[in-house]
Parts: sequence; C-alpha cells; structure tokens
Amino acid sequence: MRIIFWGTPEYSIASLEIFNKSKHKIIGVVSQPDKKRSRGNKLISSPVKSFAEKESIKIYTPAKIRDNIHFINELKSLSCDLFIVIAYGKILPKEILEIPKFGCWNAHASLLPRWRGAAPIQWSLIKGDEFTGVGIMKMNEGLDTGDLLLEEKIKIDNDDNLNTLSEKLSILSAKLFLNATAILEENILKNTNYQLTKQNTLGREITYARMIEKSDFRVDWSNEAIKISQKIKGLYPQANTTFRGKNLKILKIKVLSSDEIKKNLITNNYSRPGIILAVIENEGIIISTKTDPIILLEAKLEGKNISSKKQLIQQLKPSVGEYLSD
Repeated sequence: MRIIFWGTPEYSIASLEIFNKSKHKIIGVVSQPDKKRSRGNKLISSPVKSFAEKESIKIYTPAKIRDNIHFINELKSLSCDLFIVIAYGKILPKEILEIPKFGCWNAHASLLPRWRGAAPIQWSLIKGDEFTGVGIMKMNEGLDTGDLLLEEKIKIDNDDNLNTLSEKLSILSAKLFLNATAILEENILKNTNYQLTKQNTLGREITYARMIEKSDFRVDWSNEAIKISQKIKGLYPQANTTFRGKNLKILKIKVLSSDEIKKNLITNNYSRPGIILAVIENEGIIISTKTDPIILLEAKLEGKNISSKKQLIQQLKPSVGEYLSD
C-alpha cells in the first residue's frame, strides 16, 4: 500500500523504520518544522525528518495543516492508500482525514479511553498505573476518540521510567501497526469489513493526558513518597529540585521500607519534608517526605555529570539537616 507517515519524535522511528523495510511504499513523511532546541538557537530537525532524509523519503514540514490549501492539494495528488500517524503533535482536521483511500490510522500509547491526549506515557507513570498498552485507532476529528482495530496491554514494571516504557511502547506500536495494515489489506482484497471496537464499550474511565508543563518538573517534597517516586519515573530525566541554589535533576530514588528505616537508624525529627535525614556511605542520601523517607541514588547537579551512590555523595557533600527546596 501507498503510505504517508506522520510523526515527529524518536518514539515514531521504530514504526517508520519497520514500514520502510516492509513491502509497503512510504511515499512521504510529514513532521513538525525544525525548532530551536540548543543553547545556540540552532534549528534542529525532528528525529523523524532526520530519518526520512537519510532514507531519501520525501518530507513535508508545514507550519500549519488546517486550511493549508497548497499542502492539502499536494497530499491529494499523491493518491495515498493510508495515513499512519504516530506522535505527530497536532490534531488532523477533517479535510485531511478524508484524503487517504482507506483511512487515517493512529497508534496511541495507552489503554483508551484512559489517557487521551498529548502525554499518555508520562501520566500513566505519574499516576502509578499498573498496566498500559497501545491501541491502533481509526482517526476522527476528536481527541483520540476513534474506534479501535487492535490493542495490546502490557504491565508497567516497577523499575520502568519514561525512557524504558517509551521504548517498549514504541516497539509495540510498530508491531501492532504492521499487523493492523495486514488486516486492512486482507479485508480490502476480500471486499469485507474489518471489525472495530468503540471505546465506550470497553468499560474504562475517560482520562486526559494534558501536556507536561515546566512547573510539573519540580519535585514537591511535601508530597507522599510514592507519588514523588512516580513523578520522577514519569518525567525522567527532568524532575528536579534545588540544592544550595543549584538545579539538581533527580534521576533515581527508592522509597525506604520500614525495615530499611530501622536498619539505618533513621529518625524523622524534622517537621518539614525535603530535609536530609542521613547520608548512607556508598549508597545515597536519605530525604524526608510527607510519608516515608526516600534514598536518592542518582542525580545530576547543574554543571556536573550524572553521578550515583558514592560519587553522588562525594559530589554534593551533603550535611544532615540541609534542606532541598521545590
């Protein structure tokens, strides 16, 4: 089939790569325009655009897609069978959804209708979901409201963070999308109808994964320890606090069990969260929260390299009683 691929971040690459190697023909790639992403304000291409350039695939990077007559006419002229959309970054209007012969399809990284929207992987981790997955959805004008053709559920492991879970779901998206395309192709050849599942028949709550804002990255030490842990995993590697006036990115922590608290003779004699309660040699820094203390295992201090355990202690030189601000 003749396919136009819509995508922008690294997450989309696994699917683009698998389709580029398949029997199908990628006749074009649509991605977000180059953005200033470095300190020198240099324009940087999206990962999807960079991949397409290496593979000599025609690239479109329109500044806008709604009411863009020239772009829409160009898409129509390509006689496309399918639009495949993975993390493109904008909602496609009706005038574009109606262009491909066999529809416009999206791989969404959640168990819909839970976590419709821009940041489903982040919010599944932040909220402590036990499971997530990928759904292949026929797109409509709503925000991730289309009917599902395929879905696969996976367990979120305790040590998963945004990077590891994104990689798993990216690979799963590629596999499911290739399977979905085979189903569509078979039904087209047999002139039969494929089966779609409406989201409102799945018995799941509707929740929305709003875009992550700058303020979300600050660690609130007055929160519960488990919620702090979930935030750090969900926003990896950007969750941060302030230590001695410098930004400190919190990369890995562990919530201490009651046995570990007793073993390390930790007593929370401080009324406020965010206090350094103890420094455990060769292990990490223990910090108070609203509930159980946590041990900071890995972090990145402003202007320094990532450090962990013994190296982290040597780098920060923390003192018991010091405060980390949110």
